[in-house]
Amino acid sequence: MNSLLTCDAPAHDWYRFVLSFPPHLVREYAGRFELGEDAVVLDPFCGTGTTLVESKKLGIASIGVEAMPMSKFAAEVKTDWSPDPDALAGHADLVAEKASATLAADQLRDEPGAYSAEGLRLRGLDADAAKLLIKHSISPLPLHKSLVLREALRGEHAAGISDHEMLAFARVLPTEVGNLRFGPEVGVGSVRDDAAVVAPWLDRVRSMIEDLRVLGERDETAVSVVAGDARAVSSCVPTESVDAVITSPPYPNEKDYSRTVRLESVLLGYLTDRASLRSTKRELLRSNTRGVYRDDDDSAWVADDKRVQELSAQIEERRIALGKDSGFERMYHRVTKLYFGGMARHLSSLRDVLRPGARLAYVVGDQASYLRVMIRTGQILASIAERCGYEVEGIDLFRTRPATATRDQLREEVLLLRWPGHKSQ
Repeated sequence: MNSLLTCDAPAHDWYRFVLSFPPHLVREYAGRFELGEDAVVLDPFCGTGTTLVESKKLGIASIGVEAMPMSKFAAEVKTDWSPDPDALAGHADLVAEKASATLAADQLRDEPGAYSAEGLRLRGLDADAAKLLIKHSISPLPLHKSLVLREALRGEHAAGISDHEMLAFARVLPTEVGNLRFGPEVGVGSVRDDAAVVAPWLDRVRSMIEDLRVLGERDETAVSVVAGDARAVSSCVPTESVDAVITSPPYPNEKDYSRTVRLESVLLGYLTDRASLRSTKRELLRSNTRGVYRDDDDSAWVADDKRVQELSAQIEERRIALGKDSGFERMYHRVTKLYFGGMARHLSSLRDVLRPGARLAYVVGDQASYLRVMIRTGQILASIAERCGYEVEGIDLFRTRPATATRDQLREEVLLLRWPGHKSQ
């Protein structure tokens, strides 16, 4: 099956920042938890919707919580299998014709290298939005073509169809149109002066149509995606409504998840200036130094946690010993406490939305990003969960990966919990 609406995507796919969370794990733990069609699964860090898509394929209702607007949009569209494939195909052809006609009037063709931009005033983003992009993430001419396609999509908006077309647009932006590459971090690869836009977009829509011909027959399973902060999940999910949690929270490292979808977020209008970016970041778990603010106080949740405090002190001692003095390095010890404090806050808030006996699976990984000090994420979260009243059922190893700096093998694990219910019950 094609991968635009499903989650069985290759390693270079747009849904790249959920690659630490393989879809098969959702299926595996849904089976182990014996979830039936009357169950409700929650993913409080839902990203672009891996848990939601897989749950829907199993006929299990689900709820996703996501703070990044672009990711929330992707999750909503990926779990909406209602569009008529033939209607989508016809409408996409109309949009493609309109965009191609505009490009032809600009004396441009939708293929790389076949252009003459002399005398053409290229379209661009406004200054505030342009400042949000990673430098050279998209070249001027492909950006011009992208804005032409965006104008055609907006001008031919059709209820129940256009969101899927816009998701396909987002899908092609980073690597097929733009110059981004994805390894451990997002960066700029080869900078291309030109790239096709309309043709690869249309290919993605057609891929989506093939998915819909299969998935559309199973669109009755309920899915809800809400904007929210996972650290305050009880404010956006009904009380005692959840039978299971299957999720992969961010890992404590220097990966800025807002950069992963920055190009799409700006082109689709979800991020418009520094203020909108800052507002979005404030809703995220503090997992990296680029998302830390002066008044952050999640560390108070682990102020008496000996293991977290010792880990933080070890990182700071290593920094001083190595003579590392940058602003980011000075924050490593603080963000470690903010991360685990945020997870303690999350687990505390989560208790109110769980039904007694709810089962939980957290996909987490060891980290050594902070001056090579080993962070055993799963073990620390297990002890925090116990203090919050959860029962720890085990920690499953599902793979190892080499640390970027040391090449040591880091464990990626699934932390298994059970919520027994509040003591008064």
